[in-house]
Amino acid sequence: MTGRRLYVITFAMMLSLFLASIEATVVATAMPTIAAQLGGLEIYAWVFSAYLLTSTTTIPIFGKLSDIYGRRRIYLLAVVVFMLGSALCGQAQTMPQLILFRALQGLGAGGIQPLAFTIIGDIFTFEQRAKMQGLFSGVWGLSSLIGPLVGGFFVDYVSWHWVFYLNVPFGLLGIALMLAAWRDVNPRTGGSVDYLGAALLSGGIVALMLALFELRTGLQTNWRVIGFALLSALVMLIALVFVERRAANPMLPLALFRERLFVSAIGHGFCAGFALFGSAAFVPLFVQAVLGLSATVAGATLTPQLFSWTIASIVGTRLLLRYHFRSLALSGVTMLLLGLTLLTQVSATTPQWVLAIGMALTGVGMGLSVPIFLIAVQSTVPRPLLGAATSTLQFGRSIGGAIGTSVLGVVLAVRLAGSLVAAGSDPNQVSVDALLDANAGASGALTDALRGALTGAVQTVFVVALVAGVGAWIAVAFAPRVQIGTRVPVRVAEKSAPAE
Repeated sequence: MTGRRLYVITFAMMLSLFLASIEATVVATAMPTIAAQLGGLEIYAWVFSAYLLTSTTTIPIFGKLSDIYGRRRIYLLAVVVFMLGSALCGQAQTMPQLILFRALQGLGAGGIQPLAFTIIGDIFTFEQRAKMQGLFSGVWGLSSLIGPLVGGFFVDYVSWHWVFYLNVPFGLLGIALMLAAWRDVNPRTGGSVDYLGAALLSGGIVALMLALFELRTGLQTNWRVIGFALLSALVMLIALVFVERRAANPMLPLALFRERLFVSAIGHGFCAGFALFGSAAFVPLFVQAVLGLSATVAGATLTPQLFSWTIASIVGTRLLLRYHFRSLALSGVTMLLLGLTLLTQVSATTPQWVLAIGMALTGVGMGLSVPIFLIAVQSTVPRPLLGAATSTLQFGRSIGGAIGTSVLGVVLAVRLAGSLVAAGSDPNQVSVDALLDANAGASGALTDALRGALTGAVQTVFVVALVAGVGAWIAVAFAPRVQIGTRVPVRVAEKSAPAE
C-alpha cells in the first residue's frame, strides 16, 4: 500500500475515531438543555446508559465480524450505523425516542473504536504502530478536552440538535476517504457466523450491564432485579464457554486465553479500568461537596489525567522501540498505584492540586501501559484473529470501568450511610445536596457531619480502587518476557483459525 493511501486511511480513521470519542462529552454538556426541552427527566440517565450498553455489547462482535468479512466492509458498516443513529438523535421529539436512537448510535460506536486500532495493526509494521498508537491516543485526549466546549457552543449559539447532526458530514467524509484509499490487506477467515455464540455473548453482556446500571442507584435499588440479571448473565456466559469450545468459527476465540500475554493484557485492562474509571467518577464529587469548590474547578481536576495519559502514550509507544514492553508496562502500573495511593490520603483539608497530581499520575500509568499492551498483543496474535483480539482487549477495559463505577458507587453509599448512623444522623433524611447547594438550608452541624461522613466514604472508594490497581500490577508482572514484533504463537492459529 502506497504512502499516500496510508496517509488518507490514517486521517479517515482518526476522523471517525474522533467523532465516536467526542460524543460522550459533547452530549453530557448538552443534556440539561435537551432534558428541559424534551422532558422525561426521570429517565435522563438512560440517554447515557443506552449508548454505553450497546457500544460495549458490540465491541467483541464487530471485531470478530471484521475477521470473517474483512475490515473495510465492517468498519464502513459501523460508521454508517453511527451516522444514522446520530441523525435520528437530532430528530428526536421525546426522551424515549432519544434513548432509542442513542442505543442505535452506540451500536455503531462499538465497532468504530476497536476496528480503528485493529486496522492500524493490519497496515502498519511494528515500528510504525509504536508511533501511530500514540497519535490515536492523542485523538482521544483531544476529544475529551474540546468536547465540552463544542457541546456548550452548539447549545448556546446554534441548537442542541447539531450536537448530533455534526457527526453526519464528517462521517460521510470519512467514508469517502476510506472508499477511495482502503484495500483490505488482512486474510479473511471466512466461514459462517457463530450466531449462537453472538446471541449468548450479547445476552450475557446486556444482562450484566443492566445489573450494573441498577446497582448504581446504591442502597435504594431493587436487589431482586440485580440478582436475576446477574444470574442470567452468569448462565449465558457459562453456556457461551461450552458453545465456543465446539464452534467451528467461534465468536470469542477461547484459544487466545491460553496465551499468557493475552491473559495478562486482559487482566490488566479489567483491573486498571476498574480502578481508574471507578475512582475518577468520584473525584468531582469530592472536590465540590467536601472541598467546597466550583463545578468548573472539579472538572479541571480531571484535566491533568487526560493530558498526562495522552503525552505518556505518545512517549511510551516510542520508547517501546528501545525497551522491553513488560518493563514499560510495569513502570506504568507503578505510576498508577502511586496516583491511587495519593488519592487515598485525601481529607477535608487536602488542597485541590494534590488531587490533580494524583490524577496526573494515574493518567501517566494508563498511558504507559494500555497502548503498549495493545501493541504487544497485536504483534503476537495471528492476523486472522487480530480483530477479535483487539476488540476483546478494549471490551475488557470497558467492562472493568463499568463494574468499577457501579461497585464503588455501592461502596460509597454503604460507607456514607454507616458513618451517618454512627454520627447520630438518619441516612434517609440527609442528602449530599446539602453540601452542593448553598440554598439547601442545612444546619452547620449537619453539614459538618455530612462532610466528614462523605470524606471517609470517598477515602474508602479510593482504597478499593487501589486494591484493583494492585490487581493490575500483578497482571502485568504475570506477562511473559517475550520479544514482540513478530507473530509467534502459531498454536493459537492452528486451534482457532478455521480451515479454508
